[in-house]
Amino acid sequence: MAYTLEYFQKSVDYICRFVPYTPEVAIVLGSCLGPFADTIEDPIVIDYKDIPNFLVSTVESHAGKLIFGTVAGKKVVCMSGRFHSYEGYDFEQLVIPVRVFKLLGAKVTILTNAAGAVNTAYRPGDIMVVSDHIKLTGASPLRGPNVEEFGPRFFDVTRMYTPALRRLALECAEDTGLKAHEGVYMFFTGPQFETPAEIRAARILGADAVGMSTVTEALTAAHCGMPLLCLSVMTNMAAGVLDEPLCNGEVEATAKMIEDKFSGYVAKIVGRIGEVAL
Repeated sequence: MAYTLEYFQKSVDYICRFVPYTPEVAIVLGSCLGPFADTIEDPIVIDYKDIPNFLVSTVESHAGKLIFGTVAGKKVVCMSGRFHSYEGYDFEQLVIPVRVFKLLGAKVTILTNAAGAVNTAYRPGDIMVVSDHIKLTGASPLRGPNVEEFGPRFFDVTRMYTPALRRLALECAEDTGLKAHEGVYMFFTGPQFETPAEIRAARILGADAVGMSTVTEALTAAHCGMPLLCLSVMTNMAAGVLDEPLCNGEVEATAKMIEDKFSGYVAKIVGRIGEVAL
C-alpha cells in the first residue's frame, strides 16, 4: 500500500463534508476511557467504517467513532477507540489517524491510555504524564517510503512529549482528586499482558508503566511536528508486582472508578492549552 499524501487526503475530504470548522485539539481515548466522549458539546459523530482509507477498531470497549465538537470552549476532534498492532494492523497503517488530524488542521494531540503500573509508588487510579517512552519491539510506523509533506526521513524525538504540555498537565491535576506522576511508558505489543520477568526487566530499564498502544501515534505526531501530550491511567499494577493474576475486568473497574474525574481533568487541560507557548 502506498501511503501518499493523497491517500490520507481522501479521509480528510470525506470528513470535511460533515464538519464545517478546523479542530484545534485532537484527542485519542484509550481502553475504557470512552466516557469522556459524552462530555463533548454539539457533537458531530462519524463512524470509522464510513471514512475512506481509515481503520476500524476491533476492541470491544472501543466505540469506533470520530467525534467533533467543543470542549472547554475549544473545537476538538476525538477518537473514541484507537487501533493497535495486536488487532492485526501493520505498524505502517497506524500512522493514519494522526496524519488525518494533521491534515484537518489540529495543532495539538492528546493521547490517553490504560496502563499497568511498574513503579511501585504508583497505585491504580493514578495518572502518569508521559515524559518519554521505551520501544524495543516491533517496527516503526514510519517504516517505508517517507512522505515529505508530513516530515523529514530522519527526525529528532528528544522532546516529542512536549515539556510545556507536561508541565501544564501536572499543574491541572491539582484539585482534581487525581494523583499525577511524570514517568516513562514502555511499549509491548500484546495482546497478552506482560510476564513478571518482562516487568522486572522494564523496571531495570527505567519504565514506570507499560502498555500496548500510544507509541506509534506519538512517533507519528513527532514526525508531523505536532505538540504532544500523553496521559496514562494506571488501571492495574503490572504483572508480578502483586501476588495475583491480571484480568481485564480490573482494568475496566479502575477506569470506571475515575472516569468522571479523568474527563474533567482532560477538559481542564484542553481549556488551558492556549496559555502555554508551544
